[in-house]
Amino acid sequence: MENEIISLLKQKSVTKQSIFRKTHSVFNLIKELLNERAKRLTDIISPKDDSVKIEYSSDGEFDANIKFSGDTLVFHMHSNVFDFPQEHAIYKKKYIQEDTTRAYCGIIYVYEFLSDSLKYNRMNDSGLLLARIFINKDSHFFVEGEKQLGFLFNDIANQKVNNKSLNKIIDLLMIYALEFDLKTPNFNDVRGILVHQILNMSNNQKIKTAKRVGYKFSFETNND
Repeated sequence: MENEIISLLKQKSVTKQSIFRKTHSVFNLIKELLNERAKRLTDIISPKDDSVKIEYSSDGEFDANIKFSGDTLVFHMHSNVFDFPQEHAIYKKKYIQEDTTRAYCGIIYVYEFLSDSLKYNRMNDSGLLLARIFINKDSHFFVEGEKQLGFLFNDIANQKVNNKSLNKIIDLLMIYALEFDLKTPNFNDVRGILVHQILNMSNNQKIKTAKRVGYKFSFETNND
């Protein structure tokens, strides 16, 4: 039994620790690229309109934000390493079948929020998951998302993380966020309001605000 435990520790735990370190390294690189992006765009935009703010910030080891005008992208690295269900398409790839530990991945989530939702602590507002970046033990990666993010970065066997690919991902994420505008909610969705909500309105806006981009993820229903 002890030999089995040792074997599993060598096979899985050591591999997962390596993946965590590599994912953390990629996340730190993303932080650097976001910071550089914010400074570069500020230098270009500020002379034309200094009210348009592009700001980078980090709330901790596993979080990074880039704010550009009314939108904020929040990057969050999960501290755990994940496998996929056996029926997942990743297990159909020869690259994974040759070594199933290549399917273990660290995950970096990217969410979009309205900048004012975070600035004014509007707890009722919601964000939108735009992408998940998966990194394995070989520093290969793929991205789960919609449209270009879903098909440009879906070849884990041949895609290795580098500055060029990460900058491309950041480009697409920022374009998605900027292209789709805030839509006025349906009147019936906001006609009811509680007394405590209106009393606190001046300090903390309580009417839910969220920006819908022009697509849906597969897990979303058609009930909205």
